[in-house]
This record gives sequence, structure tokens and C-alpha cells, in this order.
Amino acid sequence: MARSLTLGLYLAWSARGARTFAERKLRERLADGKEDAARLDERRGIASLPRPDGPLVWFHAASVGESLALLELIRRALEEREDLTVLVTTGTVTSAAVMADRLPERAIHQFAPLDAKRFVTAFLDHWKPDVAIWTESELWPTLVVETHARDIPMLLLNARMSKASHDKWRFARGMVRSLLGRFQAALVQDNLTMVYLRRLGMPVDRMKVMGTLKEGAAALPCNEDDRAEMAKVLAGRPVWLAASTHEGEEKLVLQAHRMAMRSSPRLLLILVPRHPERADEIAEHLQAEGWRFARRSAGEEPTDVAPVFLADTMGELGLWYRLSPISFVGGSLVAIGGHNPFEPAALGSAILHGPYVTNFVDIYDRLREGGAARLVSSPEKLAGQVAELLNPDEAATMAAAAWQVISDGADVTDRALALIIDTLEEAETP
Repeated sequence: MARSLTLGLYLAWSARGARTFAERKLRERLADGKEDAARLDERRGIASLPRPDGPLVWFHAASVGESLALLELIRRALEEREDLTVLVTTGTVTSAAVMADRLPERAIHQFAPLDAKRFVTAFLDHWKPDVAIWTESELWPTLVVETHARDIPMLLLNARMSKASHDKWRFARGMVRSLLGRFQAALVQDNLTMVYLRRLGMPVDRMKVMGTLKEGAAALPCNEDDRAEMAKVLAGRPVWLAASTHEGEEKLVLQAHRMAMRSSPRLLLILVPRHPERADEIAEHLQAEGWRFARRSAGEEPTDVAPVFLADTMGELGLWYRLSPISFVGGSLVAIGGHNPFEPAALGSAILHGPYVTNFVDIYDRLREGGAARLVSSPEKLAGQVAELLNPDEAATMAAAAWQVISDGADVTDRALALIIDTLEEAETP
């Protein structure tokens, strides 16, 4: 195992001074509403649930997107092994709420422990996972080192590394090489991630390019009664969706909507902010700009006199994607990096996106090459594409192409599942 002075210093701090620092951070985060007071001990490694008997596979995901990508894989793993329990750890209150609604039976959610040695050892002493799986690229050094020290097989799954992350880790190359060397296998999303991980010290023979688990993820759910009711409300009305928008992006989307309405006066924009807590701010902007609008959180419906519907609730994207034949996927007209395009692709919506898609660059390239997505770089171009795709044949052709692209990648979950089950069976062999 590669040695690292930087890692050694970090682990010494984790064992001695990190607990005080972590407790201060917990107080700050609690005051900011970023922690659940009733479950704060989980962040200290103190479990709120007993460990079930039998084998346990632990998945660690950073937040909502990463944990949602795991749901289909978790469901399949539990079907494969009826004696298995799955533990999912995340670090955000939002992800905990989503997991509470979406995890199947025999799957448990806990908040991840902060990276102080006492918290980490308490967590591992209680849960004793048989296999540990990290997703994407969130590597907390103490958690990685202590898990490996217990001879728990470790996998890096759905790995993705941006240039910014690579450049940051480059200044601690010895540390990251030591951490990556503890994983026995890594399934990475794309060739660029493989290059970055190789540069940082991950052995090439332990890596395989697999695509993203989001390709094999089940379609986002929705309440069928809500879908049927809203479909009646919208019957005959042209609709487009702006999903997962960020600060500064709503202004651009609304400019595009105003232009698109010139050729389609009854056109409705369903506006879904990435962070619903920004809804009041967005509503104030709508009022200031003279828009008539309705709000989902207030129980209002989109009437003909309201050209904007502010869908400011959590967990309903599956509903809006099903209702809209055209979806602009946000975080892409501002420098966020884009969001998962497979969600609208799986639900029959044509896809529009801005130029800032570094988080999913390979996926968007494939969708555009397949005729399933179109790049827009300004409100004017967004308005033009929306107007063009109001032709049902145009939108349907794109939606069919999107379905073909995601179908081609459906074996990603199969390969990930095979690796997990094989690793678990090897761990169980005396």
C-alpha cells in the first residue's frame, strides 16, 4: 500500500483534533438547517437502528442525485439475495427525505459519519458491512482507511471525476494514490474519468469503463392520480418544462418563454427549481416582471390566464416529465455543470440543454449524436427550439431517439450487480 505523509498527518489529526472541529461544524450546520436534530447522533457514528442479521452491503452516496442513481441497483441486489440487507449513507437532509420515500424493504438509510476517527469507528463497529461501495468520487480519508483496515472489500462504483476535482486532488497526489489503492475494483462512467483516476494512482487493471448507473435507473415515479388530474387540467394546452433550474437561470428561461409565447399565446411553462427553498425568491421575481403564475405548493392549478406554473415541491419531477413533451434540463445555461438527462429521456420528453454540462458531457454528446437532445446557448435559441418542438412529430422523434440511447446503456446495472454479488460471495467464502 502506497504511503503518504499528507495522509498520515490527516489521520493523526482525525484521531486527535477532528472531533472538536466536527462538533463545531455540526452545531453550525444544525443552526443553518442543514442537519436533522433528531438524527444528529448518526453524524457521530451512533446508529439509530439495530444492525439486522445476515450479510449487509453498504453504499455511500454524496447526496440526492447519487443516491437516486442507486435505487434500481439496490432493488435488484435485494431480489438477487433474499438474505441481504442494504445500508445507504448520505450527507444531506434532502437526500434522507428522498430515501425515506424511495428505499425498498430491507434497505436502511443513515447519515454518514463525519470524518473523525471516533465517529468512523463507532459507525463501523455497529454496522460491520460485508462489502463497502463508494459512488461517484466522494472519498473521506478516515472512512476509507478504517474500512480497509477491517478487511472489508471496497468498490468504487459509478465513478466520475471532473477536471476541477482532478486538479484539486493533484496537490495531494500521494494521499489520493494511497486511498485509491485500497479499492479492489472501480467501475467508472467514462474514459476521461479513467484517465484522471489513472493519473492520480488508481491501478489501470482495477478499472473498467461502464457508463453511468443513471442509464439503468428506473424511471422517476409519480402519483398516477395526480398525473391523470393534471393531464385533464392541461388538456389541449401546449406545455414545456424547465427542470432543475438554478439562480440566474430562471430569468433566462422566462425571457425564452416570453418570446415563445409570441407564436403560441396559450403556451404554459412548468418551472421546477432545483432547490424548492428558492421558490419565494422566484415568485417575487415573477411578480416583479408582471407574470401571472400559479404555485404547486399552494395547491393552485395552472389556469389559462397563468402562463407560468411554479412547481415548487420536492420529488415530483417524474410527474412533470410525463406531462411535458419538451424539457429544458437546468444547471446548463449557468455554470453549474448540468443535471441528469436520462430522467426526461426515460419518460418520453425531448431534451434541450445549455452549454454548461461538464457533469454529464459524454452523456449529452451521445444524446445529441443520436438526435435526442439539442444545445441552446441563449434565451433566443431556447425560445426557437421550444417553438419548433411544439410540432408533436418533432418532439416525438426526439423522444424516441432518447429512448433508444438509454436502452443501449441498460446493461450498466447488470454489470454493477454482478460485481457486487461476486464480491459479496468471495467475502463470504472461508
